[in-house]
Amino acid sequence: MSIRTKIAALAILAIVLAVLFMTIDAGGHWDYILPKRGKKLIAILLTGTAIAFSTVVFQTITNNRILTPSIIGLDSLYMLLQTIIVFVFGSTALTLMSKNMQFVLAVGFMVLFALLLYQMLFRREGRNIYYLLLIGLIFGTFFSSLSSFMQKLIDPNEFLIVKDKMFASFNNINSDILLIALAGVFLTGIYFARFNKYLDVLALGRDHAVNLGISYDDVVKRMLIVVAILISISTALVGPITFLGLLVANVAYQFLNTYRHRQLIAGASLISIIALVGGQLVVERVFTFSTSLSVIINFIGGVYFIYLLLKENKSW
Repeated sequence: MSIRTKIAALAILAIVLAVLFMTIDAGGHWDYILPKRGKKLIAILLTGTAIAFSTVVFQTITNNRILTPSIIGLDSLYMLLQTIIVFVFGSTALTLMSKNMQFVLAVGFMVLFALLLYQMLFRREGRNIYYLLLIGLIFGTFFSSLSSFMQKLIDPNEFLIVKDKMFASFNNINSDILLIALAGVFLTGIYFARFNKYLDVLALGRDHAVNLGISYDDVVKRMLIVVAILISISTALVGPITFLGLLVANVAYQFLNTYRHRQLIAGASLISIIALVGGQLVVERVFTFSTSLSVIINFIGGVYFIYLLLKENKSW
């Protein structure tokens, strides 16, 4: 089966699942069902695409297929920002502030943090990408510890407000920011298109990329900013999801068996959409909301992560 046929099959499966998601058990109440499910479906499409897109790019520039962008602490920073707002101003600050303003502030701070992190990496020559990962891991642990400390000091009722934001939920999607999130993903995609041609070469490693005439540091810096924006948007929409990117990116590598990133990104995005829409259908129709999709994804992703570690260990 050719790669185009595989991608076409994934696209058809994604469309079928999306149609089922919109129409199953509608009961003819289209005026109510279509807008409600439509917003949720758009949010799932945006989240799935952003996570798959950013993970494939991040794994290419780090040259490691078991890493996800969450290792540089962006998820932990998001939770720290939410905790600080409740800790300093109280939970009423979150309710009084518009959803769009919350989204802009969260994305802005996460991108600013990414820029500072990258400035530390590229300020001196001779530092490789693993220096960035180490610093990001330390900051992520620090942010997580600081959040836990402040959560223990706040009022229990206000802690419940923070707790709602600690776990990804596709049943309580922040639909008020759909338009601004859609615009963010679209503009980021346009910006990324200029550098898409370099990813196939970056996958060969820094030395080969430099020898082939690519400005490695500049391209990696721009790609990391793209990753930070996409992760910020997906986290602000539904909350942090740890293992989805790892899962769909590695399934795309195995299923498509190609090095071309244009096809890998398209395939990973479609697999991510299939996993989220199909998973949400199972949660709603089979489990009747007795569990959440993020729990299922993190369980399957965690098992798959252990499998990848054992597989890599055997290869040594």
